[in-house]
Parts: sequence; C-alpha cells; structure tokens
Amino acid sequence: MNDLPYNIPAQTRIGHIHLKVSDLQRSIDFYCGLLGFEITQKYGNDAAFISAGGYHHHIGLNVWFSKGSSPAPERAPGLFHTAILYPARKDLAEIYLRIQKAGYPFTGAADHGVSEALYLNDPDDNGVELYWDRPIEQWPKNSEGTLHMYTRRLDMEDLLSELNI
Repeated sequence: MNDLPYNIPAQTRIGHIHLKVSDLQRSIDFYCGLLGFEITQKYGNDAAFISAGGYHHHIGLNVWFSKGSSPAPERAPGLFHTAILYPARKDLAEIYLRIQKAGYPFTGAADHGVSEALYLNDPDDNGVELYWDRPIEQWPKNSEGTLHMYTRRLDMEDLLSELNI
C-alpha cells in the first residue's frame, strides 16, 4: 500500500458504528429498551443515533437501504460483531441478569483471559459482544512475555457473585 512507516496513535478509539437494520423500532427496542442505550437524535422513521452516557452517538441505526430486508448471509463478508465495553465486571453481571430475565437468547459466553464476554445477536442477526476488560496487569502472557489470549468457559456463577444476590 504505502512504504512509509506509520503507526496509528495509541489513543485512537473506534468512535461509533452505524448499522443497517430492517426495522428501526425493533432495533431501538433492542439497543435502548434491552441494553439501555439512549436516543440522542432521531431522523423520522428512518434513522436514530443512540448513546451511553450522553456522547453524541455510539451506534447509528438506519433503514435507508435495508428496510424490511432479511439478515445478511452468515457466510458472507461483513460485520462479525459489535463489541460493547462495560466499565466494570459488576456492570457485565448486571446486563447478563437483565437479558436473562428478559428471556432474550445468548449465543455464547467466554473468558478470553484479557476479558470476559457475553454474546448475542440483535434482531437483524448482527453479532453483539458485551464485555469488560481485566486490568492490563492481569492479562495472560506466554513464556516470551507476549499476550496470550484464549477462549475458555465463562464462570457465570462467579460473574453473578459481583451482584451479591
């Protein structure tokens, strides 16, 4: 591509995602009603921007090209999942319990060493990962001292112990 060396600044973050959805209200019900995001701006019945904590938007939702469409094929290029980072393990336990009580299906859960994660699909079968990061000093390293992520069973009982219930 380009022979000039370049490293993206370490403080760079993913600012937001924008999803094509088939039914705007159904997606708002999932992302706001179930996951707890808030609408910051709506464009009629075609688009909405939603946020956590007052940011202008973390997720855009629109039906501009996708209203009434079927989900994208599983075995085609595109979004694998959106990862939503929770500030603390207790927050992950709280959203797990909320989703479980609502009867919404999970597609998986995992301990990745650096993080613990819950997986589900939104109403358009877009993958959603809900996770929290362990403190960096707890991240697993291999014998050479480099990062060693893995996928193991998430101890749900231990996660729920964060709630003292």
